[in-house]
Amino acid sequence: MVGLLAPLWDFLASSGGLAVLEDMVRSATGPIGLVVIAIYSFLIAFVLPLPSEIVLVPASHMRLGLSSNWTLAVIILVSGLGKAAGSVFAFHIGQEAKEYGPLVKWIQESRFDVIEWSERKTVQLAREFGYVGLALALSVPGFPDTISIYAFTILERDYGRFALATFAGSVGRLVVTVGFFGGAFYLF
Repeated sequence: MVGLLAPLWDFLASSGGLAVLEDMVRSATGPIGLVVIAIYSFLIAFVLPLPSEIVLVPASHMRLGLSSNWTLAVIILVSGLGKAAGSVFAFHIGQEAKEYGPLVKWIQESRFDVIEWSERKTVQLAREFGYVGLALALSVPGFPDTISIYAFTILERDYGRFALATFAGSVGRLVVTVGFFGGAFYLF
């Protein structure tokens, strides 16, 4: 299954697809825009190391017929559900990878020197505090979490708790972003 992701990544990275995808999210409007946000959020959970915060950008022009606060809430909910679904997909891939002993042993014994400090800290929090630690770590704006999600999937087994933790972390990240940056995300 993991081998199937490489062609998707290669296509998106080589064809300018990543920029196109981000532009689609930034310019999303209406119910179709929510679908774009859900798909983007799904993809960033398991294959794309892109920022999840850009889903907030279309809040000012989404045209859902709701107040700005309700529009923002709907975007956050849709993004959280999309990312949780993508994380469950990653979790499934991680469960399959458990059959490959050397990979599991490397993740359990390594200090993750090959990835950024933020991702190491996410895994450390997840190991120390379980699913609550994963949710809290995923709530930190600006840190890519794809590798951390995969690392955690190999260490754990519960699909439901994992989905709930990634949903809570995804929603938490966007709420923290809105709280910290206020309306600044409209500028992007």
